[in-house]
Amino acid sequence: MAEKSPQDRAHHTRFDPPFHFFVLPVFVASWVTSVVVLVRHPGFYSAWGMVFAMAALVAVSKIRTNALKVQDRVIRLEERLRLSALLAESERAQIAALTEEQLIALRFASDEEVSGLVQQALSENLCSRDIKKMVRRWRPDYWRV
Repeated sequence: MAEKSPQDRAHHTRFDPPFHFFVLPVFVASWVTSVVVLVRHPGFYSAWGMVFAMAALVAVSKIRTNALKVQDRVIRLEERLRLSALLAESERAQIAALTEEQLIALRFASDEEVSGLVQQALSENLCSRDIKKMVRRWRPDYWRV
């Protein structure tokens, strides 16, 4: 479930406690433990245990990054639709020139300021961090995981 604490540029990242504070540390600790066992008791089974623990850690990391990539794609689609509705017809062709990073950052801009930020992002080739700094009225995203 999404939290409803106020968001701004300094406080918009989100941790997923079950993942960041339980699953990931357990898998990292398991890999470290398997390396220690391999060093202390070299052999096929301890080497296989280390390889298996590393594969599990990679799998957990890939599961997380793949989910974030899907979210980025959805955000990109949402922002293209939002910009299509908010930008003047003469400006709509510029939507395709925005990078994924720029689109994802623009989601935090209010409807009133997004047009100006799009123009600035394109003319100055702004990165995500710079776009977020320019947002005057923050539009929170509570659903990002």
